[in-house]
Amino acid sequence: MDGTPAGGGHYAVDKQRILKRLRRAEGQVRGIAGMVGEDRYCIDVLQQISATQAALDKVALALVDAHVRNGLLTAAPERRDALTDELMAAIGRLARR
Repeated sequence: MDGTPAGGGHYAVDKQRILKRLRRAEGQVRGIAGMVGEDRYCIDVLQQISATQAALDKVALALVDAHVRNGLLTAAPERRDALTDELMAAIGRLARR
């Protein structure tokens, strides 16, 4: 195994759970748009934005977990450094926001 599954993602086992979380976050974003459309109180909108970001953070953590468990740890030894670098760059981008 080279660390890259045939389907392209290391999250196949958790795909339905991840999609469920993403649909929930999508609904939260629509709710935020509705709140803005209704001129709701700024603090309430900000609270919902925070909740949506937390939901997306959980998706990101699930993807990191899947990448490590199903990609990095199962990769051919000569691919591990490249996959680790790729993962750390992605985590760095997430941490910058």
